[in-house]
Amino acid sequence: MIRTRLGYGLAGLGALLVLMEAVPRLGLVDERFLPPASRILSALAGQLATDELWIALGETMRGWAVGLALAFCAAVVTGVLIGIVPGLRALTSSTIEFLRPIPSVALVPLATLLFGPSLGSTLLLVVYASFWQVLIQVLYGVAAVDSVASDTARSYGLSAWSRVRHLVWPTALPYVMTGLRLAAAVAFILAVTAELVIGSPGLGAEIQVAQSSGAVPAVYALIVVAGLVGIGVNAAVRLLERRVLAWHPAVRAEVAA
Repeated sequence: MIRTRLGYGLAGLGALLVLMEAVPRLGLVDERFLPPASRILSALAGQLATDELWIALGETMRGWAVGLALAFCAAVVTGVLIGIVPGLRALTSSTIEFLRPIPSVALVPLATLLFGPSLGSTLLLVVYASFWQVLIQVLYGVAAVDSVASDTARSYGLSAWSRVRHLVWPTALPYVMTGLRLAAAVAFILAVTAELVIGSPGLGAEIQVAQSSGAVPAVYALIVVAGLVGIGVNAAVRLLERRVLAWHPAVRAEVAA
């Protein structure tokens, strides 16, 4: 099954490369705007050989990792508190529903004013976007705790910490990991977006510089790098999810398949 999926994936990638090579060569698209795949791959090889790319990629991954970690910790603590404190969810629901739909890119002017083209701007956008992804899932997870089990724990005199540790957390953990997986992808997108729009150091800033200088093949090569890193981020988080939830029936069924 895995080999079949891998074969289909490689075939699809090969077809895409052939198409990208043929379209500009046949004159269907101006090569100034869409270079052939061979030129893009050549530019990619050249970029991979430069220190600037790896430094920029390191800056992007630092903003992604720090922002995701801050958002994850804050969202888990906040979600558990809102979920277990009576009345707190009803008290905060309107505020959450007001703030959650605000696009993170709408905060770009604020981030620019507060931090300028620096890591702080990237962190502001990444934390804001990722926080809601995790928080909503944590709230769903806490709400999924069986009421009979919760009442039983209280009747046996378990402390609030014991109930969170032995009842709430195991129930919410699958939801938490789903939130982490969603937040990881969103965090990477926002990290590159902040660098591209604000000029914070990183991969997005390198794309902007290449575009400004008219190095179109380099622009596409850097976009390919961003795509590959995004795939790697998603794969790494999925692997972590499978390891953390190895006890969960759904994960066991997926591994067995």
